[in-house]
Amino acid sequence: MFTTPVGRLLGGSPSVLDRNIRSWQAQPVDWDMMDEARPIECRRRQTTIERPVTLSGRGTFFGHSTRTLTLQPTDMDGWWFERSDLPGSLPVRCSIRNVWTTGNVVSNIVLRSGSPHNYIRMAEHMIALRLGTGIDNLLIRLDSGDPPLFDRGSYDLIEAIKRAGVRTIERPVSFVTVRERVTVTNKHGGFLTLAPPPDPARPMLAIDAAIDFPTAIGQQRIRFAVDPAKFAYGATARTNTSALKMLYCRTIGLLFADIRNLGYSFNNLLVAGRWRYWNEATHEHNGKSLEAVWHRTTLDLLAALALIDEGLFVGEIISYKSGHQLDVDMVQRIYHEALLTPLHPPPCDETSVSA
Repeated sequence: MFTTPVGRLLGGSPSVLDRNIRSWQAQPVDWDMMDEARPIECRRRQTTIERPVTLSGRGTFFGHSTRTLTLQPTDMDGWWFERSDLPGSLPVRCSIRNVWTTGNVVSNIVLRSGSPHNYIRMAEHMIALRLGTGIDNLLIRLDSGDPPLFDRGSYDLIEAIKRAGVRTIERPVSFVTVRERVTVTNKHGGFLTLAPPPDPARPMLAIDAAIDFPTAIGQQRIRFAVDPAKFAYGATARTNTSALKMLYCRTIGLLFADIRNLGYSFNNLLVAGRWRYWNEATHEHNGKSLEAVWHRTTLDLLAALALIDEGLFVGEIISYKSGHQLDVDMVQRIYHEALLTPLHPPPCDETSVSA
């Protein structure tokens, strides 16, 4: 597994990709958890939550305001957003078809459907939970397009789902993968590869993710197969930024309303200077913080895969210095080329079926 980093190139320059692959191969793995890897959970029927649950926090883009969202059960297929402040607007499905932008100064996945006003910003930190919590169908009602921020990444949402309980829906769970190994790359040194599961008898979502920042974050790389426990651990990792970008937001950025009113603080944001962190970094392993790569993997990369609405994606992923734009580009390209195919896991043992 992870021995073949490149598949058919769907986007980017082959010569640039060759350089990027060499850099990836030279970067050591900080934490390899593949010896703990288990196949995907054995369940047959879809799930939603049992009862509504509400959470509030300071706004992401309007930090002086309190923003509220409510997680609600639904029989609709997939994850949906509904703006309670826009009566008459249709719910927005979590789907690659509804991605509006991946942001500029503040990189984030923005979903929109219909009217330009019917949008949801910073959607990634919510939709990533679709691949990490076992909840197939969910309606998220928001009082604006600006979701609340939490000090523990998205862990508050995981706790809320646990409080809400789970109920099954009489529809089968669907799994999908790609027909072949495929890769996209960019001029910034990043590449992303998706491949079918190496062992069809033990299908899993296995990830090799690496980042390389010119700050105290530096090089970080982890390998693991997604399961609820590892997802919950990674979901506590905060968004990160550089001290230089923080300085920009507090000077020139004050000229722009969205930046001036950002709700980020030293509690909900990891700030990295050139040589050291400005606040305490978490997710330490062998004396090194891996918070940034856990956030990148759990709440950013998995969010892009959650945009695949035909089913839950299963397979092998290699991500090197990727980001929202390259992630979304990959998902768009596999749709354009009709590369998704159903995956039929081995039959469940009747004594171990969980749903």
